[in-house]
Amino acid sequence: MLELHRTDDPGEIFLGLDKRREGCAYFYRITGFNEKIERFITQYCSAARAKGAVIGGKISNPDESQITYFADMAGQEFRLDKFFIGKAVGRWLPQMNNSQCTMAANAVYNALNRFKAMGKNEDMVRNFYIRLMCWLYYKFSTVIIHFGENDAPKIIAGGKLGKHELLLLKLLHECGCDVVLLQNLGEEDYNSFDPRSELSKKLYIPDMQPFPQGFDLAKAEKAEEERRRRAQMYGGEPRLSAATNMWMAGKDIIEELKISPASRGNNGSMYYNSFCKLTGVPDKLTYKNDLYKFYTEIKNSGRKYLIVENKIPTPANEELGSIDRTGFNTKEQLIAAMLKCVKMPPDEELKKLVAKAYIDVMLEESAKPDMTSQRLTTMTVCVSCWLNRYLPMLFSGWGMPMIPLFVMLGGCSTSHEAAFLKVMSRLPCDVLVLMPNLNTKCVLEDARLFELKYPDSMNVTEYPTEMVGIQLGTAAYHAERELDRTLYNDGTGLFRDYQYAKANSVILKTMYEEIDMLWRQETKFRPNFSVFDDTVNIPVIFAKVSGVKDSQPSKYWKNIQNMLTENTLVIGSVPYLSPNDDNPMKYNSGALLRGGKLNREAVLARREYPYRYLRQETQNFIFDKIDLLINSRLINGTFQNGTEYLIASTLLFMPPAVLRLIQGFDFTKVNPKIIYINTGERPISLEDAILMAFLNMAGFDVLFLVPTGYRTVEGFFSRDILDEHKIGEYMYDLQAPRLKVPKAKPPAPKNKPLFGGLFRKGN
Repeated sequence: MLELHRTDDPGEIFLGLDKRREGCAYFYRITGFNEKIERFITQYCSAARAKGAVIGGKISNPDESQITYFADMAGQEFRLDKFFIGKAVGRWLPQMNNSQCTMAANAVYNALNRFKAMGKNEDMVRNFYIRLMCWLYYKFSTVIIHFGENDAPKIIAGGKLGKHELLLLKLLHECGCDVVLLQNLGEEDYNSFDPRSELSKKLYIPDMQPFPQGFDLAKAEKAEEERRRRAQMYGGEPRLSAATNMWMAGKDIIEELKISPASRGNNGSMYYNSFCKLTGVPDKLTYKNDLYKFYTEIKNSGRKYLIVENKIPTPANEELGSIDRTGFNTKEQLIAAMLKCVKMPPDEELKKLVAKAYIDVMLEESAKPDMTSQRLTTMTVCVSCWLNRYLPMLFSGWGMPMIPLFVMLGGCSTSHEAAFLKVMSRLPCDVLVLMPNLNTKCVLEDARLFELKYPDSMNVTEYPTEMVGIQLGTAAYHAERELDRTLYNDGTGLFRDYQYAKANSVILKTMYEEIDMLWRQETKFRPNFSVFDDTVNIPVIFAKVSGVKDSQPSKYWKNIQNMLTENTLVIGSVPYLSPNDDNPMKYNSGALLRGGKLNREAVLARREYPYRYLRQETQNFIFDKIDLLINSRLINGTFQNGTEYLIASTLLFMPPAVLRLIQGFDFTKVNPKIIYINTGERPISLEDAILMAFLNMAGFDVLFLVPTGYRTVEGFFSRDILDEHKIGEYMYDLQAPRLKVPKAKPPAPKNKPLFGGLFRKGN
């Protein structure tokens, strides 16, 4: 009888018994799932189908005819005795030799004793004996003839198993079978059967997660069938597999890509490549210089490389002429036909890798819901042409561990380009996508893609391969940037001036007394403040104060005066924006939107566009919030009566006082304030409601002071988002005094003048 093995290397299960450290069959229990486990299950299922069995759940009981036949052949007598069971096994299973019969009889005897130890009576044990014998004959006739062989039969089981099936698995293990039990439905049943894990070994691999919802062996078998079908399309599975990004720390991608391929790992069956996207720039001053240094080091290292700028040139007519687009009825036939048009490299292993990458990516793309036959044809044609163009440039004379480099500057604007990069990333090739301009859209998405985002944006349309127009930082500058990276990160709670260019607002529901407490507080100290990636979540006040506390107007106005800060805009004349105000952006406002969002190219092209003098980050911020307000449908009439066009034109022509507050807003410090005073019966305008909602979304505190308690801005909103506080008796016909906004104090000098102490009077 073979003992339970305790190895932690699941790969040994595919070795012969004589090559294993303890020469034993294995009984593994798998309780979690990840990519490595999935590969193991797939490989093991394949081995079990070749020599063994796949058990997908409870095994059906023997029927009456099978039980009758067993009684005729082995007799109706039963004794829980090794000698008796040995004779019965020999008569019932004559295809086994003497050694196999002895092994099977001992294992059956042990299984029956375990069953009896559970408190079962003699009749139950006898019935289980008949069940086991029938299972061995009818369900495992192709397995029992291999009992005790050096190449152990493989058994894999999953789903809902009872104690009878678990005892059978242990019986098969004791007869020299490797057994893998998938606990995809949890371990509760198994633990009740084997609470101390004495019968099987729990397989542990780092980073295991729960099994996917609905996972079962039938799906695993279907996946394996799909793998085999694809392998036929590939022309055979390649020997090499990818270790994409697994060797990288992911902190400084450019520096890590300089590491020679031979130094990235030592597993000869894997190639260590990368698939990365860098969005934004870490430092505007040194970005081009860093790219230039990267280029020169790759060039000097002798590695093959290719740099494509802004877009992959579309296939020329002569390239398209080599592609045959006829003679297929299914997507598989199309993909196989297009693959034949690819001029394969001479190396056989690389040829298999190209075929596998092409087929895997194209089948993945073909499964997308919006993929039509025409679009798939166009995509496969483009990818085939690009492979014919670029494979010779990057892979001529290829051999392990060579890893060429493909750099795409500007991102993928089409799904065809994205599919091509996915194919390249599955080859022994580093693929680097650079998107320094945050306004550039990239359609590339892939589970294997590692993306690093930086807050700054820069327009770079040409990769710097010459030392022209490149800026270099001093040692002090680089030391300061390093200090910035140490001090100003999410974990320290410290923030550099204007560190972030994106922000979202979160409306705080407060008591009236809390408004005064929060009013002058920096946003980073407010409750619910957070930073996620490169975006600040700003807690803001958006409230209406109705009535006059204690019916004392003088005290009321004094409190308002005390609330004014240097970044407060007081609106005392209603309305602030009138429908009759001159606004050139209202003319031809229909061209401002496209698909429910700002048509930014058209806006920027307008001669009347007034925000060109603002920082680019500020313009982008304004555009984003306009889109957010429109698509939130907060303003009544949006996408119903054309209000969305009024929203766009109003917010593209805001007063200079408002723009200055937006331009100077540092998202982690004290935010700008709007105090809107309405003491009379004149209603505010729709334009005012649009502006106030926008500023709230932009991170402003907005406070409506309404002594009369009349309805004001809330009538324009589709949802109740205004936090109203009734603080006292309603009062009418009040006249607001002249409120004085304090001037901003000039910042104190950080350092004294270098020669200030030498030439003072009297020295």
